[in-house]
Amino acid sequence: MNMSMGDGNHHHMTMGPDDHAHHSPTSETRHDHSSGGMMQMSFYFGYKNVELLFPGLVINSVGGMVGACVVVFLCALAYEGLKISRECLLRKSQVNVRYNSMPVPGPNGTILMETHKTVGQQMFSIPHLIQTVLHIVQVVTSYFLMLVFMTYNGYLCIAVALGAGAGYFLFSWKKAVVVDITEHCH
Repeated sequence: MNMSMGDGNHHHMTMGPDDHAHHSPTSETRHDHSSGGMMQMSFYFGYKNVELLFPGLVINSVGGMVGACVVVFLCALAYEGLKISRECLLRKSQVNVRYNSMPVPGPNGTILMETHKTVGQQMFSIPHLIQTVLHIVQVVTSYFLMLVFMTYNGYLCIAVALGAGAGYFLFSWKKAVVVDITEHCH
């Protein structure tokens, strides 16, 4: 069987039917991209040759995996905190507050006045600039977490999920919930 491994240089390897006994299963499913090995495409639990985001950042020990999981957990937690913090900052920096009232039918033929608050920001302002920078940080962090999850390493995937869950638990209670008291069930 001819196999081609792509790392820029094409190597051809010819294997006979009896050569599979000498071929270790770990070299087939290696996660090391730099050696031309195949990328892992199913979930696995391992700590050897786990490439994390950058070619030089390879996990090869239990301690390395534990450290990576802690860092990934904290990044996912911080990502959730950043999302909520941006909402709080947005609420604090809102300007141009307008109130719009409109009549709506109420019970027993009465007319209720429903008021909506409309807020906005100025485009060229320090708060909007801060929001823009924080948005960039949030997007980049979300893509890094997605790429960590795409390593398919079970330990790292669990660290992302637990970090996101812990971050949501710690920060989401601060999230503003808008309740419309004039909302009616029909």
